[in-house]
Amino acid sequence: MVDLAYVIAGMEATGGAGLQVDLKTFQELGVYGVGTTTCIVSFDPKNNWSHRFVPIAPEVIADQIEAATAAHDLDTVKIGMLGTPATIEVVAEKLRGQSWRHVVLDPVLICKGQEPGAALDTDTALRESILPLATVVTPNLFEARTLAGMDSIGSVDELVEAARRIHDLGPRYVLAKGGVELPGDDAVDVLFDGEDVTILAAPKIGRERVSGAGCTLAAAVTAELAKGVDVHDAVDFAKEFVTAGIEGRVAAHTPFDTVWQGAFVDALA
Repeated sequence: MVDLAYVIAGMEATGGAGLQVDLKTFQELGVYGVGTTTCIVSFDPKNNWSHRFVPIAPEVIADQIEAATAAHDLDTVKIGMLGTPATIEVVAEKLRGQSWRHVVLDPVLICKGQEPGAALDTDTALRESILPLATVVTPNLFEARTLAGMDSIGSVDELVEAARRIHDLGPRYVLAKGGVELPGDDAVDVLFDGEDVTILAAPKIGRERVSGAGCTLAAAVTAELAKGVDVHDAVDFAKEFVTAGIEGRVAAHTPFDTVWQGAFVDALA
């Protein structure tokens, strides 16, 4: 029997992040992927590759979710970029309409095509409507700082504190990602399950962020959970998978590289 995983997320036009990355990751890990689009993000090559953000109408999102969940027996879902409080509201309503074995939330708060104030509205809506439903939430450093209400995160200890604060908002597990932005030679993430803290570290590969890394990590966790792997093992594997993808990164005409989801499998061949 084929394992299925569902993703509700934004589409990024270059293929380096968002829904396309999630489905690529699912496929690489032997999971049949089903996707619902919440917004479209198109980099603008004429304006320093800034983001152009277009939300999908909430009723269209609702229609997509209705079709996907009617067609397949879905019980494991990754939530990516939602983008607006209206989108968050309709997704939360649909999520509550059935039981889920696992909900993985990659809490993308804002992209450059939105007004800064939109991040606060989105943050509030995520806190209230989506975070309490999550099995695992995977914030990056900016998202962890925002959700935890901290002014800064400059050490592993502060990243752990952020994870503890976010856990208080309702998710069962918090995977807070230090990435290349946290000082030190290693890319450090912390997993907090409400009692124990697990530190995951791998040597940094370059000093610049690679597009799609966060999407790939959360999607890999989702795929492993869909296959019945427990959360700690799923997170351990996802860290290895995304590290390989960063090392095998794909260059483009953009000022940033993107993760290659096939790198892990290629390394095993």
